[in-house]
Amino acid sequence: MSNLTQEAWASQLAQDKNAIVIDVRTASELEETGYIPGMIHMDIYEGQEFINKLDQLDKSKNYYVYCRSGQRSGQACAIMNSKGIENVFNLIGGMLEWEGDREELK
Repeated sequence: MSNLTQEAWASQLAQDKNAIVIDVRTASELEETGYIPGMIHMDIYEGQEFINKLDQLDKSKNYYVYCRSGQRSGQACAIMNSKGIENVFNLIGGMLEWEGDREELK
């Protein structure tokens, strides 16, 4: 797992053709603050359902993970590493500090 600053995360993501973005926040958080375009929503608070979703991920991909502040996404990255997913990147500061593109739920 790598903890990346906003700038490094966005720059690396923009150049990564093997990237998948994962948002681990709750549905209500998505409604409140929007989300990074192209993300897959996998709420870390779903417990076993979250783990089941992780088990279905392609381990050859690079995963860019974020949450509200960077804490839960850091935990998600650690879990992903324990599941054999090696290339995971945590967004330091999460959506609280995100200055890139953002979409709103419709």
